[in-house]
Amino acid sequence: MDIILTNSSNDPIYIQIVNQIKAMIMSGELSPGDALPSMRNLAMQMRVSLITTKRAYEELERDGFIETYTGRGSFVKAQNAEFLKEENLRQIEKLLSEAVDKAKMSGVTPEEMKEILDMIYD
Repeated sequence: MDIILTNSSNDPIYIQIVNQIKAMIMSGELSPGDALPSMRNLAMQMRVSLITTKRAYEELERDGFIETYTGRGSFVKAQNAEFLKEENLRQIEKLLSEAVDKAKMSGVTPEEMKEILDMIYD
């Protein structure tokens, strides 16, 4: 599993891990039932603390992306289509909010934003 951490990101390391694993699951790169590396192995591979990987896995489990079994490890949880769509919508809303904030700072009107969105979407 290729996870790339960057010091220049504003996100903490555990969030970078969470976001990249979520992306792998949502893209189908990781399938339901696939085993994730143990927290200890991932920590050694990433050269981060075990606490960081534990926090990332806890977040992924809380968000419904993985399930962890004591003594067996962590596995990609089977997702239904509605759950994946909802997660995608949540990410889209976040990105659009950032774009709207930038547009407001730049004096771009809602009509101009709609035109831009229509051009990009088509």
